Amino acid sequence: MTLSLWLALVGAGALISLTPGAGAVNTMSNAIASGWRRSLWGILGQQVALVVHIVIVAAGVGVLVASSPILFEIIRYAGAAYLIYLGVRQFLARPQDATEDGSAILVRESAWSMFRRGLLVNLTNPKAIVFFLAFVPQFIRPDQPLIPQYTVLSATVVAIDIVVMWFVFAIAARGLARLTRTPSGQKVLGRIFGSLFVGVGVLLAAVH
Repeated sequence: MTLSLWLALVGAGALISLTPGAGAVNTMSNAIASGWRRSLWGILGQQVALVVHIVIVAAGVGVLVASSPILFEIIRYAGAAYLIYLGVRQFLARPQDATEDGSAILVRESAWSMFRRGLLVNLTNPKAIVFFLAFVPQFIRPDQPLIPQYTVLSATVVAIDIVVMWFVFAIAARGLARLTRTPSGQKVLGRIFGSLFVGVGVLLAAVH
């Protein structure tokens, strides 16, 4: 991959990552509930799903998913249902008590739980496969060895997404963390992020 093409990939990857979606909502939710550092586990789960999507496209299976309405619809609705489930669960979550100094109690969710949820949030979004079907070929030259090109592309996209998720969305969520100091604030945040998850899920199911 030439330097100019790689720089174009960096610009496109940054723009894509900065576009709010289910991954961004999940990252912000984790950062508020479990802290900025531990939110990385959910981000890593999202990156594994991203790599899986790229591998699927590279293997040509993405063409099958995109051309099979039934398979596409099954995966699409499964992803939408999972996001809505996360939203309802967060919407109905009970507030945690604050500490004596008024600071919030962070939820000690396991790293595996956050990783798994991040993986499922991105993995059950078939539109990502269709998107990569259009995105990836722009940066791949078929007359050159493919494995090195896909390796560079995957590493670049993953690195950009980790930086954006952890240092943009997760940090932005820290500004809302003060609301977690009171039960009423926690309830408001739970309803906000719950509604966002449900909204993203509904959009995933409704938009064709």
